[in-house]
Amino acid sequence: MFFLALAAVQLVPDGTLFIHIALILLMIWVLNRTFFRPINRVLETREKNKGGRFGEAEGILRQVAEKQTQYNQAISEARNKGYQMIETERLAAINDKEQRVGSLKEELSRKIEQEKAQIQTQTAEARAAIAADADRMADKISSSILRA
Repeated sequence: MFFLALAAVQLVPDGTLFIHIALILLMIWVLNRTFFRPINRVLETREKNKGGRFGEAEGILRQVAEKQTQYNQAISEARNKGYQMIETERLAAINDKEQRVGSLKEELSRKIEQEKAQIQTQTAEARAAIAADADRMADKISSSILRA
C-alpha cells in the first residue's frame, strides 16, 4: 500500500521533477569524476602497455592491406596490358587479312579482264570465221543454183 501511495505521488509532475533531474545530473558528474575517469585511465594505460604488440599487429594488418591493394592494381594493369596486346594483334591480323583479300581481288579482277579480252578476241575470230564460211557457202549455193 505504501508503494502504491509513493507511485501515485511520483506520477504527478510538479516542481520535484526538476530536483530529481538535477540530482541525477549531479550523480552523473560525481560518478564521472570519482569512478569512470580513473577506470578509463587505467584502461588506457593498460591498452598503451600492451599496445606495443597490438600496434604492431595493426601495423602488419595495414601493410597487408596496402600490399593487397598494390597486388590488385598490378593484376588489373597486367590484364589491361594483356587485353591491349590481344587487341593490337587482332587489329594487325585484320589488316593483314584485308590486304591479302584486296590483293586477291585485284588479281582476280585482272584475270577476269584478261579472260574477257580473250573471249572478245575469240568471239571476233569466230565471227570472222563464220562470216568467211558464210561467204563460201553462199558462193557454193549460188554457184549450185546457177549451174542447175
